[in-house]
Amino acid sequence: MQAVFDAINNIFRFITPVSDFLWDFPTNFSWYAALPVLGNFSLAILLLVGSGIFFSFRLGFMQVTHFKKGIKTLTEKKQHETGISPLAAFFLSTAMRIGPGNIIGVTGAIAVGGPGALFWMWVSAFFGMSVAYMEATLAQIFKEKKDDEYVGGLPFYGRKILGNKVWIGAALSILYILYAFCCLPAQGFYVVEAIGAIAGTITGTTFAPTSMLYYITGAAVIVITAFVAFGGIRKVTKITDKMVPVMAVVYIAVVLILIAVNLQRIPYFFASVFGGAFQPQAFFGGVFGTVLAQGVKRGLMSNEAGQGTITMSAAASDSAHPCEQGNVAALGVFLDTIVICTMTGFVVVMAHVWTGADAAAWMAMDKLPKFNASVAELTPGTAFNGIITVLVTFCFAMFAYTCLLGMISFSGIAANRISQKAGFINAVRGLGLAVALFGILSRMAGLELGNLWAFSDLGNILIVYFNIPIVCVGAKYVFCATRHYKKQDGTPFTSAVVGRDDLTVWDEKAKKIKIKR
Repeated sequence: MQAVFDAINNIFRFITPVSDFLWDFPTNFSWYAALPVLGNFSLAILLLVGSGIFFSFRLGFMQVTHFKKGIKTLTEKKQHETGISPLAAFFLSTAMRIGPGNIIGVTGAIAVGGPGALFWMWVSAFFGMSVAYMEATLAQIFKEKKDDEYVGGLPFYGRKILGNKVWIGAALSILYILYAFCCLPAQGFYVVEAIGAIAGTITGTTFAPTSMLYYITGAAVIVITAFVAFGGIRKVTKITDKMVPVMAVVYIAVVLILIAVNLQRIPYFFASVFGGAFQPQAFFGGVFGTVLAQGVKRGLMSNEAGQGTITMSAAASDSAHPCEQGNVAALGVFLDTIVICTMTGFVVVMAHVWTGADAAAWMAMDKLPKFNASVAELTPGTAFNGIITVLVTFCFAMFAYTCLLGMISFSGIAANRISQKAGFINAVRGLGLAVALFGILSRMAGLELGNLWAFSDLGNILIVYFNIPIVCVGAKYVFCATRHYKKQDGTPFTSAVVGRDDLTVWDEKAKKIKIKR
């Protein structure tokens, strides 16, 4: 077994340097790095933040002006014959957005770039809200109907925007499926690890990786996931509708409690974040580009704005207008980064364990132990620490599981662009389960698969390099749809609004509206 895991790690040994190269390109060339100001910005940052700034101005800062409209869409109650409600789509996308990265990603970003990385996470999220609006609106515009569900997302709008070439849709589907498969081992690993940690904290016992607890937990995770994922998007949303509010509320409540009992540390938090954003401490590398890159990179891995990986949930919604789901998608970025990631930032920065006697040991820890050590610092020597640790770990387990469920479900949706045969789609879902099981088995074997997990970084940046240009090419459709949405003149959205004639879903919906009238 050890030989198998070692072989896999060796095969993917090249992933980390390739991922780092693409994320840092072209700042890894001395001639570019020497350029004033511009030399601090990688192509990834220019694409993500640059497109976000452009779309924000072009759309009149919709992340501010449409904020209330997004909330109104979420609170409206309507009957939906096809697809799911905007609220269900919001919960489904949040299930994917709020994942382990909201804890370990933020912790890692602060550990590498210092507290200032959190500031740049906020900046990237603010402008990322407009990017999320763009890609979600595109997903709605070009969605398709399958039975009583809507399917769509990057593989669908990518194909339509780039000349309706079959191979383009298939290639983008394969890209997403590979991305999901490379992220699934970590999600499976984290779910069983978190449950084991909870059991250990409650019982005061350290469970061996090969104990019956892990066998039972692993089997239960796979069986429950299979039952839900193979039931289609409606069954998945029934689960995410319940899990997402619970895990978000519990996590926010726990951190607010920690903040309440450490009020004296709040000034330190803001001073460190805003000061470190422009004057990074030498302890964390002392390079402005590092702080900025960590903020944008981990912000993307958390809220996924610009990747196109959340667009499947946006397409599944039965919205009255494409832009409604765009507003909802922007709210998802706000909740994920401005709220949830900030909660993690409060814990790590307020604890500032890196300045104490255990600083060296803290820096040497893995990301999750770093966060747990920060939690312990904020509740020192109290029985309350055990309760807080269990609650935080519970949230972490739910974060990982909803990502696991979402990735398998979205892989099935992406598979629709390759073939709509049930056997093929189920085969893709089954492979996703097998990959997740591999992550669970690696935990039971007591092994780390760092090189394989690093593939998620590579998958993130590759999808960004594909998705952002596609969104830019298709931006004209979103701008037309937004102008129509702002008119509020009662006319239904149709193909003609964006200058096309192939938006079957919207044309049929418009006909039904006319008949009812």
